[in-house]
Amino acid sequence: MPIIKVLPHPEYCPEGKEIEAAPGESICEALLENGVEIEHACEMSCACTTCHVVVREGFASLGEPDESEEDLLDRAWGLEPTSRLSCQAILKRENVTVEIPKYSINHAKEKH
Repeated sequence: MPIIKVLPHPEYCPEGKEIEAAPGESICEALLENGVEIEHACEMSCACTTCHVVVREGFASLGEPDESEEDLLDRAWGLEPTSRLSCQAILKRENVTVEIPKYSINHAKEKH
């Protein structure tokens, strides 16, 4: 089972976290199931960029993003070459390390 290492984020995961997840699960699903309340305004339907993560290790193991994900990523805050929408990044058997960006473009976010 792959391990997702989440780098520290001041709001969602101040200490960082390591999560064991099942192959075939999205990074977003695994984070939410393990108490990392990453934003996902579109309910993981690949219609926004609020679950954007930067994959620091293991990017190649996730497979290629499809065209709709790539189009949405163009709108993400802090886009990097290894950016993915965590709802579309499906785990295989390799470990990954992710960083949740400091900001998102969720204009409807509560508690801002």
